[in-house]
Amino acid sequence: MHRRGRPKGPRWIKEFPKAMLFKPRGLPLNTLERVEITIEELEAMRLVDFLGLGQEEAAKMMGVSRKTLWMDLKEGRRKVIEGLIEGKAIELKGSHPYTIRCTCEGCGSTWFYLFKRMPRRLRCPSCKIELELSKVESRNTFDEESG
Repeated sequence: MHRRGRPKGPRWIKEFPKAMLFKPRGLPLNTLERVEITIEELEAMRLVDFLGLGQEEAAKMMGVSRKTLWMDLKEGRRKVIEGLIEGKAIELKGSHPYTIRCTCEGCGSTWFYLFKRMPRRLRCPSCKIELELSKVESRNTFDEESG
């Protein structure tokens, strides 16, 4: 499916899921249709629906506008419902080709930064201290980080 509009901007993700695929019990995976949920949509649902944060706070944590968070949240919820109601496998995918793991020397929190082009500067979403890019752990793809 071709995506309309501007490309997705970078996102801060606090946690990667422990499993990347969910399917109805008793049905072989090769017989199922799949619905793909991006890691950003899952993070938006985790922050708002699971942790109970407000959309404003969740958007700040992900480094996006409230509207962008709302769109990720709305689309992620729709896909989860589609998978559950229609008996489809739910697969988690990354929409950004690169991921880096950042641990802030100031507050000690660890985040994942999903991006398409390497940024010049990064600030910790928790304490806003500038991160030294030479000290972040770099990964080439989403799949390497999640595996």
